[in-house]
Amino acid sequence: MGGVEQVINQIARGANKLGVKTDVLSLTSERVPRTIEINGYLAHRARLDVQIASTGFSASVFLRFVQLAKKADVIHYHFPWPFMDLIHFASRVKKPTLVTYHSDIIRQKHLLKLYRPLKWKFLGDMSRIVATSPNYFETSNVLANYKNKVSVIPIGLDKTTYPVPSEEKLAYWRSKIGPKFFLFVGVIRYYKGLHILMEAAQGIDYPIAIVGAGPIEEELKSHATKLGLRNIHFFGHLPEEDKVALLTLCYGVLFPSHLRSEAFGISLLEGAMYGKPMISSEIGTGTTYINIADETGLVVPPSDPLALRQAMQYLWEHPEQATEMGRRAEGRYWEHFTADQMVGEYVKLYRELVET
Repeated sequence: MGGVEQVINQIARGANKLGVKTDVLSLTSERVPRTIEINGYLAHRARLDVQIASTGFSASVFLRFVQLAKKADVIHYHFPWPFMDLIHFASRVKKPTLVTYHSDIIRQKHLLKLYRPLKWKFLGDMSRIVATSPNYFETSNVLANYKNKVSVIPIGLDKTTYPVPSEEKLAYWRSKIGPKFFLFVGVIRYYKGLHILMEAAQGIDYPIAIVGAGPIEEELKSHATKLGLRNIHFFGHLPEEDKVALLTLCYGVLFPSHLRSEAFGISLLEGAMYGKPMISSEIGTGTTYINIADETGLVVPPSDPLALRQAMQYLWEHPEQATEMGRRAEGRYWEHFTADQMVGEYVKLYRELVET
């Protein structure tokens, strides 16, 4: 699961415990059953026919959506997915609607010009819009146009849904990477800032573990080789137990995302959940709602390899301060970012929409 999928999973499984039946509709290119049960909710999959500019299109999803929407009391969208904006209007299903606004559209500037009228129409038609952090709400030019119907519900995680790594698994990773290392977890995309991390890693020998796969993975590996970086370890996509083992063992979590496409940072929140000091960039999004500068970790300017290197050096050389930052990070997780808090707010919103 990527970040958005994890959010949907947490909402659906949590809402089920509060008596809300949830059907999740998504696209897939794999040959899988059309409908399966996951964690107490139904996941429906329509065939992905083509993907253009990170947007999936499907001929069969229209009928599936109409069938599911007719049974629903509330329809909950996740933005951005421009194709579903089209489905929303084409289906003409008149039900209360809300959309979780995960991110502004940053990269596809030319296509955005074509999409913009549909985007405004879609957001304007929503009963409610949910921003995932006060930081993103305050800095999004798009959301500024809908202040009267925006609610802020921070993303939350349920730690009990994460596996507990065995002693054998922990011992394996200690022997593989050593007792002290930094960790990055995430899909390897252009906005994750890993090229900045490569530059920052020059001149230091701290082990850095990179967990995840993605479209620019091979490009980054080649870049690390050209720079002669022997302290960077690419582990690709790992099973959940291995990921949690590394989160448990790591000294600190690195999150160098440098563009607003990184609207929140699920793996950054996972670092806080496991009590780790964090290093992130100030990009005006939820990353700095999770990581409070000089309290739960360090926050550096985006696209600044020197500042990132200095932040790593500071944490590495000040273990007592790093430990205290990690303790405060975990405390902030329990105070603001549990799945129970997030789900409770969504269920409350669902009921408000049904009753109005």
